[in-house]
Amino acid sequence: MNNFKMNRRTVVAGSLVEAVLALTAPGSARSRPAEFIPQTDTCTMDPDGTAHVTRVVPVPGTISAEAQRFISMPGPSGPPPSLAVQRAHTDAFRIGRAREARKLFPVNVTGKIIGGVRCDVITPLKMPPTKNNRVLINVHGGGFVTDSGSLVEGIPIACLTGTRVVSVYYRLAPEHPFPAAVDDTVSVYRELLKTYKPQDMGLFGTSAGAILTGEVAVALRQRRQPLPAALGIFSGTGDMSQAGDTQALYTIWGFSGYLAPPSKSNGHDPYVGTHNPKDPVLSPVYADLRDFPAALFISSTRDLLLSGTSVLHRAMLRAGNRAEMVVFEALPHAFWYDYHLPKTREALNIMAQFFNRQLGREAA
Repeated sequence: MNNFKMNRRTVVAGSLVEAVLALTAPGSARSRPAEFIPQTDTCTMDPDGTAHVTRVVPVPGTISAEAQRFISMPGPSGPPPSLAVQRAHTDAFRIGRAREARKLFPVNVTGKIIGGVRCDVITPLKMPPTKNNRVLINVHGGGFVTDSGSLVEGIPIACLTGTRVVSVYYRLAPEHPFPAAVDDTVSVYRELLKTYKPQDMGLFGTSAGAILTGEVAVALRQRRQPLPAALGIFSGTGDMSQAGDTQALYTIWGFSGYLAPPSKSNGHDPYVGTHNPKDPVLSPVYADLRDFPAALFISSTRDLLLSGTSVLHRAMLRAGNRAEMVVFEALPHAFWYDYHLPKTREALNIMAQFFNRQLGREAA
């Protein structure tokens, strides 16, 4: 049987950005001789609950052949390189993937300064007149230190919803730690409020962008701004003060690739910087979330941010909000960046249908 095997890992808390930075680490994992690969499950528990585990995980038959091949690809074998190398690698990925997106999802893209912030305005080639008064704001992924998702995230959603999408190039850490990205996104939102009604607006993002989506919603409430009609939180977290359980289990690629035992402190997180990680804007689980917009959460069972996504989802439910969560089988973090996976089209369609349902409703 074709088994997928996980190395011994220590389960402790750690830094979100440290984990996300592994996205651009060079090289690939090398196979070890079979005699060194554990063939049985083991688990040793420390008195404080820290687990030292080895698991033999078969490739699930519940996913497509394409997905099985996807999760079996090796990830990088070493720690992340310098930030400059990471950014160069991620920029190349983003440009190539955005080019691919425009072939699959035809749109027009125009650069524009909105609220003093550089943005791309993504307009579907076929936009129904009834949707001309709607807009979606996209904040990209990339661990807050790189840009892995601008256009990559916005192009498919613009095409599938038939709705204009504004992709925000917010300032990046460590040069610009929190709250720079929040401030930039709020500036764009407030400027768009001059043209669009709140019930015709939505905000969404993946990974760092998913985190930023929740943060911006709290910031808007604090600044007494009307909230948008919908939030799309696609693999994120609402608690930057501590790591969720899945961050100690998975890398960007799921089981594959380099995974350092996460730290118990986020003190070295370049996005958080010296800020209080329990600030309710930085970590929305500590905010008053009552009367927030409808929210869609998406994750997957091998997503390093599955825990963080579920924690924020439950916080929204406790506050009495409409919040739905969809978890895909066996796939890793932000798998919808790969357009050729069958489940990617399903995930993108779920996102598009959610926004189409929520935007245009009369304000309560």
